[in-house]
Amino acid sequence: MSLLLLFSIVAPVGYSQEYNLPELGDPSGNLLSPTEEKRLGQAFMRSVKRAMKVIATPIMTSYIQSLGDRLVEQSEAPGRAFHFFLVDSHEVNAFAGPGGFIGINTGLVIITESESELASVVAHEIAHVTQNHLVRTFDAVRQLSLPATALAIAAVVLGAATNNPEAGLAAATGLQAGVAQRQINFTRANEEEADAIGIHTLAEAGFDPQAMADFFERLGKASRLYDSGQVPEFLRTHPVTPNRTASARARAAQYPYKQRPDSLRYHLFRATLQVLNFNTSKQAVKHFRDTLAGHRYRNEDGQRYGYLLALIANEDYKEAGKQLKILLQKRPDQIAYIVAQALLLKHSGHPEEALKVTRNALELYPGNYPLSMFYAQALLDQEHPEEALKLLEELLRGRLQGELLFKLLAEAASGAGKVNLARQYLAEYYYLSGALEPAIQQLNIALRSHAISDYQSAQMTARLHELKEEEAELKKRNR
Repeated sequence: MSLLLLFSIVAPVGYSQEYNLPELGDPSGNLLSPTEEKRLGQAFMRSVKRAMKVIATPIMTSYIQSLGDRLVEQSEAPGRAFHFFLVDSHEVNAFAGPGGFIGINTGLVIITESESELASVVAHEIAHVTQNHLVRTFDAVRQLSLPATALAIAAVVLGAATNNPEAGLAAATGLQAGVAQRQINFTRANEEEADAIGIHTLAEAGFDPQAMADFFERLGKASRLYDSGQVPEFLRTHPVTPNRTASARARAAQYPYKQRPDSLRYHLFRATLQVLNFNTSKQAVKHFRDTLAGHRYRNEDGQRYGYLLALIANEDYKEAGKQLKILLQKRPDQIAYIVAQALLLKHSGHPEEALKVTRNALELYPGNYPLSMFYAQALLDQEHPEEALKLLEELLRGRLQGELLFKLLAEAASGAGKVNLARQYLAEYYYLSGALEPAIQQLNIALRSHAISDYQSAQMTARLHELKEEEAELKKRNR
């Protein structure tokens, strides 16, 4: 079994090779209204998703969002909407985009040695956003429509990946090369400010404030092992010098020392990404089996969980059952273990039992996003689309509208015989995935139906008008 197929609800939102993103700040202040800022961020994300593989597995996205939310609440913008997501890339990097969208590469997570180190990188990126380090220097925002501005920013990002930012801009927006890479790069003062504010946020959120300096120090030592052309992207966009590390260490020393153990969720999250990092399930099984036997791990439960996932992917269900039993005996209410139990039952030929396990868990944790998404997928697999649709529409009313949720909604509505509703949801899935033309096509087809209600027709017509306006603006800029 493919390691990626093990996590059966992953939205296929990346369409090409991996890219290294420089970080970007947040558009706010006097340049954009909150509504414009939100639209810019969403448009930027659609551009990113066309170029990168964004992981949408509910358990993993739930963890990284909860970690980010904890830090935001202790930042200079508590209550502000931030959206944290994972990029499937071996590159050691993290970046912030407009609208509070913050991406973390899986390669960066894997090299962290503590949850505080991971939190330190996220806190640094949050600080870039709260301090408005992008749009103060991005003068083109005043001259461009929001969709074109979003593509301009994304084009610089993609151009940076090929060391040709001007070509990236010209290809995506038809702009002159005036919006150049120098307008995106953060200054040394920006970096120092983000370090200082990030360390304060770390301490206030209960993490180890020394973690940022620890991470810098290890990266600095590692950078000396690379040739100039092979330095990780994080070190290019976040130059780590002895002075910067010393400054971070001195700032952290102002806060009282507090030992902060890593959460179990961090270890489970990191182990999951390690499993996905192997080319084959056999390689993953060998790695986790050997490290468990040799006691070479930071957390035994996290390592055993990684072993369990690798065994399921390798279709060794008997041994997987043994490892699951050990984990459940320790923490029978751990959601990641419950989902793993359901996965094991599903893949070993017991789908109805998988449904029962997930249903029982939802009674204990009503509205839990990972459990709800897995249960909805299981319901669809067992041909219960009406029940899945009801559950998913409840999620839709209470969560950020993500492309994976709309994908399942479209499938459930179609299975329930609500074809026009399915097209409406599918249009949103395409739109959020960065595919504007297919989104428009789905709405056009639905509006030609004789079975559409007046209310649906009004909804879809208004939405179609918005999408066509955006399409026209982009085409105008690309001429």
